[in-house]
Amino acid sequence: MTATETTLDPHALETQLGLADRVVDAKSLENSVRRFAEQNIVLPTFAELGEPARINPAVTAGVDKDAADPRNLFRVHWYNDLAGNRVDVPDHVVLPSSLTGVDSPIIVVFGDRFPMITAHKVLAAYSCFAPRVITGQFDPTRHRAVWPSTGNYARGGIAISRLMNSRGVAVLPAGMSRERFEWLERWVTDPSDIVRTPGTESNVKEIYDACNEMAKDPGNFILNQFCEFGNTVGHYEVTGRALAHVFEHVKANGHSGLRLAAFTSATGSAGTINAGDRLKDIYGTKIVAVEALECPTMLENGFGEHNIQGIGDKHIPLIHNVMNTDVVVAVSDRATDELDVVFNTPEGQKYLADRHGASPALIDALTHFGFSSICNTLAAIKTAKLLGLGADDAIITVATDGSALYPSEREKTLARRFAGGFGTIDAAEVVSEHLASVDTDHMIECTQQDRNRIFNLGYYTWVEQQGTPLEVFEARRSQNFWKGLHHYAPVWDGLITEFNARVAAAR
Repeated sequence: MTATETTLDPHALETQLGLADRVVDAKSLENSVRRFAEQNIVLPTFAELGEPARINPAVTAGVDKDAADPRNLFRVHWYNDLAGNRVDVPDHVVLPSSLTGVDSPIIVVFGDRFPMITAHKVLAAYSCFAPRVITGQFDPTRHRAVWPSTGNYARGGIAISRLMNSRGVAVLPAGMSRERFEWLERWVTDPSDIVRTPGTESNVKEIYDACNEMAKDPGNFILNQFCEFGNTVGHYEVTGRALAHVFEHVKANGHSGLRLAAFTSATGSAGTINAGDRLKDIYGTKIVAVEALECPTMLENGFGEHNIQGIGDKHIPLIHNVMNTDVVVAVSDRATDELDVVFNTPEGQKYLADRHGASPALIDALTHFGFSSICNTLAAIKTAKLLGLGADDAIITVATDGSALYPSEREKTLARRFAGGFGTIDAAEVVSEHLASVDTDHMIECTQQDRNRIFNLGYYTWVEQQGTPLEVFEARRSQNFWKGLHHYAPVWDGLITEFNARVAAAR
């Protein structure tokens, strides 16, 4: 399946799904070439971001990793340390059984090493934006890039927009963490470029509604991560490679008989979980989709509201390869909120050290777990128990962001649930309830009927509400569609190379 080889509507593929494999608008492309030449902007290829050893270290030498400098586009990968230096293997931690309560090694790869936003969603933003630029669909001289999100993708989009000398607009619920908005206020070029929609993490449709209204203005270009297949391609090519590399590293360093049994990922936009498709292709890894118990959409077609910031709900993203999902698990935001307190307070850290033998290195690592990171980890523990995995069965997941984005939310949790103060007994109770007593409730191993039910649930969002052609929606039921997406990364890399050459010639 490609835009040129399929019988599916090419207009829908190119416009709504972002699957153009040709120059769509030569004039807009020329405008981008001139703008990038003026600003000395060079684009990395997906191959370079997937294997950063291909990137000349001199490109980012002396550049602050958090600066609005176009050279930081070459840091939009998993191979950074906290200072922005390139590392040979993505930073990760292997959680000990003394903490998790299961024999299976749980490998967590850190997303807060990404530049500018300290979250891996900046990769999703680049993966969605770059193909639109190099095919001439987005024109920086006349378009605003609109980034609908529950937080990190919008921040990533604003960062990528700045680096590409384009105007970006963040669209996100008003109830997201204060730290997200403080970052946006520093990075947007105009305060009006922050659009606050009603609600919190659970109010994705309100984001869609705002974007549909904004789309009436031809100057607004909507980059919807939930249906933008660049998101899928980027994570398959870049995140999938990084996770496989981390697993091989762990296997080569003391775990020679290890197999990669499962990959857990909160669905959110369903971009990251598509890295699991690559892991399944290589290792036969089971793909575990994770959602909030307070809004169990995949499990129960549910509704509600939750605080696991970074994962959406109440709909099935168009880019979620549902028919390749093996397990669905729900995790409570009460667990993520309260474990965040344990991981990030002196009382909680002391308890982990004294009672669970947590080393200083492990305690430091846990401070790099944001809400969805804790959620992914709890899902990994539940998966190990459900599938009966043992010491030779690794589970890998990602820490999308770190705790630095949630101090204001931690204050709310402390005030709401520990008003009398948080002490050793509180830490013990939280760990006992949410970590030591993890069970297999609220989980399913997906049958074909389960997959079809979850897949069909997406019809109401995408066909009825967002106007996706039915044949495009249905094509996603087949794995041939998803395997066809592998065509795009090398094609886009070729277009990026041509684009960079034209930019260089125009300087």
